[in-house]
Amino acid sequence: MANFTSGRRNPHYLVGIEKDPGRILEPIVGYASEPLLSLEEACEPLLPIVVNLSAYIRIAKEESKDPADDLTHDESAAIRLYTFEWDSNDPCASLYLRLNAILKQPDRTQLRPWFRYLKLLFTALAKLPPTPGKIVWRGVHTDRSNAYPQGAEATWWGFSSCTTSLSVLESDLYLGKVGTRTLFSIETLNGRTIRNHSHFPTEDEILLLPGTHFEVLSHLNPATDLFIVHLKQKQPRHELLEPPFEACTTRFLTQPKNNTSYFPYSVTTGDLNGDNITDLAVANYGSNTVSIFLGNGNGTFQTQVTYQTGNSPASVTTDDFNGDNITDLAVANYGSNTVSIFLGNGNGTFQSQVTYKTGDSPISVTTGDFNADNRTDLAVANYYDNTVSILVSNGNGTFQSQVTYETGNYPAYVTTGDFNGDKITDLAVANNGNNSVSILLCNGDGIFQSQVTYKTGNSPFSVTAGDFNDDKRTDLAVANYGSNTVSIFLGNGNGTFQRQVTYKTGNSPISVTTGDFNADNRTDLAVANYYDNTISILVSNGNRTFQSQITSKSGINPNSITTGDFNGDNITDLTVANYGSNTVSIFLGNGNGTFQSQVTYGTGNYPTFVTTGDFNDDKRTDLAVANGGTNTVSIFLGNGNGTFQSQVAYGTENYPVSVATGDFNGDNRTDLAVANSATDTVSILLGNGDGTFQRQVAYGTENFPFSVTTGDFNGDNITDLTIANYGSNTVSILLGNVNGTFQSQITSKSGNNPNSVTTGDFNDDNITDLAVANYGSNTVSIFLGNGNGTFQSQVTCRTGNYPYFVTTGDFNGDNITDLAVANYGDNSVSILLCNGDGTFQGQVPYGTGNSPFSITTGDFNGDNRTDLGVANNGDNTVSILVGRGDGTFSSQVALETGSNPVSVTRGDFSGDGRNNLAVADNGDNSVVIFLGTCV
Repeated sequence: MANFTSGRRNPHYLVGIEKDPGRILEPIVGYASEPLLSLEEACEPLLPIVVNLSAYIRIAKEESKDPADDLTHDESAAIRLYTFEWDSNDPCASLYLRLNAILKQPDRTQLRPWFRYLKLLFTALAKLPPTPGKIVWRGVHTDRSNAYPQGAEATWWGFSSCTTSLSVLESDLYLGKVGTRTLFSIETLNGRTIRNHSHFPTEDEILLLPGTHFEVLSHLNPATDLFIVHLKQKQPRHELLEPPFEACTTRFLTQPKNNTSYFPYSVTTGDLNGDNITDLAVANYGSNTVSIFLGNGNGTFQTQVTYQTGNSPASVTTDDFNGDNITDLAVANYGSNTVSIFLGNGNGTFQSQVTYKTGDSPISVTTGDFNADNRTDLAVANYYDNTVSILVSNGNGTFQSQVTYETGNYPAYVTTGDFNGDKITDLAVANNGNNSVSILLCNGDGIFQSQVTYKTGNSPFSVTAGDFNDDKRTDLAVANYGSNTVSIFLGNGNGTFQRQVTYKTGNSPISVTTGDFNADNRTDLAVANYYDNTISILVSNGNRTFQSQITSKSGINPNSITTGDFNGDNITDLTVANYGSNTVSIFLGNGNGTFQSQVTYGTGNYPTFVTTGDFNDDKRTDLAVANGGTNTVSIFLGNGNGTFQSQVAYGTENYPVSVATGDFNGDNRTDLAVANSATDTVSILLGNGDGTFQRQVAYGTENFPFSVTTGDFNGDNITDLTIANYGSNTVSILLGNVNGTFQSQITSKSGNNPNSVTTGDFNDDNITDLAVANYGSNTVSIFLGNGNGTFQSQVTCRTGNYPYFVTTGDFNGDNITDLAVANYGDNSVSILLCNGDGTFQGQVPYGTGNSPFSITTGDFNGDNRTDLGVANNGDNTVSILVGRGDGTFSSQVALETGSNPVSVTRGDFSGDGRNNLAVADNGDNSVVIFLGTCV
């Protein structure tokens, strides 16, 4: 007799992973000519094959009365029968195991007894709506990554049960969080949601059909025992699965014919058309574009305009790269190992991209003047090289070839700050692979000292800088993707940092940024939580601590978060790139640490990073979003009232994951640097000053550049670049030339998997230093700058688990740059108060939403204290943590964003002098705007 236990473990997620996905089998054909029968009749040939089948058929029919989705009683029961786990001493007795074993056999004659059941089952599944663009997960208790080399194609011949929730798969019932594991992140075309017809109705199970064909987009190795393979379903060259009836072909097999941008991965802000209104730029990972949303000045945005980027743009930032006072874009192209530079035309449009080579898989890009030439340089985090690339600006929108610096393992984000008080821009890199942040101090000549690493939380994915305890020293905040925390590293002012203090975030914090969200003049944190589709706000207490997170709903898989004033009310707003829903969310700040409900703008595919800038010289904040899925940077020109114009996308190289802004060619126009993680390049896009950008120029980085930022690393007043190279555990320094070009990279060793880098003066020497979030070593690396473009060796500070993003701010009012780190792994933001000598105090964590992905800083409540905005990728929220001005923060306030927010930035989008937020929502390919309404 069949025996069932309600709500028990669904066994399907962990079985049936193809051991040889490249093998070629005969198509699955022949069953469609069978008659459509009752379940009992369809299963009659299987009675000798599957034990106790009659009992399970009877129960399936009993549980399938009044079926949903216009299915017949027998059709619904056919699906339910597949989901049953047989109560038997034979571990292979279940029907689904028997069927999948046969589907994977070369001898197709063994399928004949199953034809009648397949006819009924496939007819039922064909009636369910497909799931185009849906991100689903599947896993196995072994390392299967070598069977899926990047760029290869694979076929799964059996049915594949997947979940939409990574947290479900990582629970102790399934894979757990320890031991050797392979996670498959899958972009689906025609999976079927079977929840209404499953024996496990509480789980959002997606069933992939036999013969599902994939392209292997990328690999991640965020921990020594964790392997992540990113698959994208594609149309096979030949039919692998016969449709059950002629009229169902389109719904059953073909991909959606939607040519909009996909998977926004990063969002940033800037004034892209010179109207003094904050606009948005969104990097669309899935469509290799950058979307431009021009702000209307009232918290809304115009329709996006997209620009082609390199492959898989993952980060976008704004700055003036050619000295024309027009905002340009830089996009990190994860898939083509380049950074794309889009020179702005000043009217919200951009010239075609010019790309520069980076390291392997650039995932984050930022700007700074690394050689003191008053030119904007680029720094790019190369995810698979474990380096940061520095591209020194020539001042005319071009950059010199990259110079790389070692980071930790898998640098996922790079940011800038002066960590040792020498007035020289340094780098901080979040190393995803060894749970650390790397600090690379700049010598002021474009050269950086070797990294110093600090332990973070698990899988740090983002790092940002700020003064969290108001001591005038630069601190760090690191998003720990793997521990759902943000680590705070208080800077000692000499390039070193204190031990991390962690704060709870949402699920899988992937991006963190700073801002004053409650107008108390304290630096708060905002974190994007990738897997609970929320953002966490952690308000600073001003004493290096933060209040508990407040979460808001975002789009699906928020991947990047940044700040801006989108409606001109002088209140800090947030914008989040929602990777899973192809949107950017705008959260208008109320000025008291809370935000209005999000407003979303469509981006390119897979927005991975968002940043702000003025791209058209209208004194309004615009946005730049790196679109990893479309290899573009999206430019959203702000209207000055909190709204944005429609995006304009510029091409980058492959899979841009981070973008930074700067003036790379000395034309006083904002340019862009984009870390292209899949092609190991940084793309330079020189701004034309009118909101448009020139074609990208790519510079090489090291492996997997994950984060890029700018600074003047050699004291030549030319903007340089630093890049966190996730794949090579290095930070690259690219010194800028006066004409907008960059020199070859110089690399410094960071922690493991640096995935975020930022700059600041951490030792009060007026030389730019670096802070790097090391995702793989749970540290932030501090690199003190030497002022000549080189950096001292890293000193590391502990963060929370998987620091994903690091940014800077003065969180305790001591005029020293502190750090805030989004800890993806423990749902927290770590605050590291700087001592003013390049060292930092131990982190203080504050809770965010799930999986904080990105963090930005600003004053969101008008108290003149730095607050934080955090994009929480795991719960679709942005967390606002109001700073108290003493280095502490209040508990987060969560605002809902779109799906999977991945990047957040701040700006004044409505022209009211208040900080607003723009959030890149990776899950719905959009940017969401949050406008502040109170002073």
